[in-house]
Amino acid sequence: MLAIYWLDRHSFSPGFASALFGLKRELFLVGMLCIVLVMATGFGRSFTYIDNVYGATCEQSRRRLLIIKHIALLTVFGLGTWWQYSTIFQ
Repeated sequence: MLAIYWLDRHSFSPGFASALFGLKRELFLVGMLCIVLVMATGFGRSFTYIDNVYGATCEQSRRRLLIIKHIALLTVFGLGTWWQYSTIFQ
């Protein structure tokens, strides 16, 4: 995200800017892959507890906090992704 921001705020010649579009697009796609990986591992962790290691009440509270954390992350990632998309594909 920071690389796309840095590339976007500099002005380049039109020929060079078209070449940078491909780089920005690839950075966007790699960022999307990273987001999917982080969210998939987090959701897997939230819903694959086998035993109640810390007790049933504590584990239920832990799951609820993990779900809240992932909703917050999804919001932050979603806003960042929307910003990147609107910056690159304007």
